[in-house]
Amino acid sequence: MTLFALRTREEVLAVRFACSPIWETTLALRTFVDEETRAFHEPWHRLVQARAARLDLGPLLAVQPLHGWVPDFLTPPPTTPRPRLREQLAELRATPPEQVARELERCRSTVDDTADRRVIDTLLADPAAARDVLAAGVHEAWQALVAPFWVRIRTLLDRDIDLRSRALARHGFRRAVDQIHPRIRWTARGLECADGAEGTVRIDERGLVLMPSAYLWPNVAAIVDPPSLPTLAYPARGIASLWRSPTSPPDALARLLGRTRALVLAALEPPLSTSALAALLELSPAGTSRHLLALRDAGLVAAERHGHEVRYQRTQLGRDLMRGGA
Repeated sequence: MTLFALRTREEVLAVRFACSPIWETTLALRTFVDEETRAFHEPWHRLVQARAARLDLGPLLAVQPLHGWVPDFLTPPPTTPRPRLREQLAELRATPPEQVARELERCRSTVDDTADRRVIDTLLADPAAARDVLAAGVHEAWQALVAPFWVRIRTLLDRDIDLRSRALARHGFRRAVDQIHPRIRWTARGLECADGAEGTVRIDERGLVLMPSAYLWPNVAAIVDPPSLPTLAYPARGIASLWRSPTSPPDALARLLGRTRALVLAALEPPLSTSALAALLELSPAGTSRHLLALRDAGLVAAERHGHEVRYQRTQLGRDLMRGGA
């Protein structure tokens, strides 16, 4: 049991949510060797299998044992709510070689596979070069396997954070935290995580990051060792729908609006940005925008700003039309 000790009001106020592209990339790779975590991602696997076969994933998979310790420097916790991969790769590449060596040694001590241990021994021969090799591997995996689907993945993560934020506003911190995952609960001592480890982490002025993940299910994970920022990762809500095809619109609605425009209206459950909707429906952003503007002008959808993006949702007329079309 890992305990994140939150004893003062200021420490509780330092808890925040964020998502991490580098975390999602490394966890996505683990699904190639972990059948349990792959349960919800088979459609994605079918799409990326050929691309993955062209990558040299050996070094990255060797340092991610299924039942061992994974080096923290591979996944620097997000210092902003929505960091870019290039920012996180810069942090990875700035890791001191002595930290790389220390964490690779610890990882090697938990690895049973002889071939993986040989790979780690090769990396340990030159920690600075190993850091750069692993960073390059993460970058290649991101470009080939995750980036093409990032809008869809990030939409899932943003949706989870929105849900937790609303629960926090309506019900308070304790209830919002208790709803995150069965292995995470609030106690009088702080935030407890049943992650199979033992220890207490005192939260300082840097705070604690709560991080939803698309690829972590069914596990939770705590990053607690200095110099990493204390982070608690958990499976994002709605993973089962991540790769699900959009609901087909009713035939009557398709005849009225045209099939693509009806599909756009049907897909706006929940509200989505133009880029997220385009990724979901595999349409161009420009074409999606034109359909949304036409639906907005007809009074069927409305736009609402969420942070730095605009999301579209059905109006009451749009919802009535969907029900009538069915």
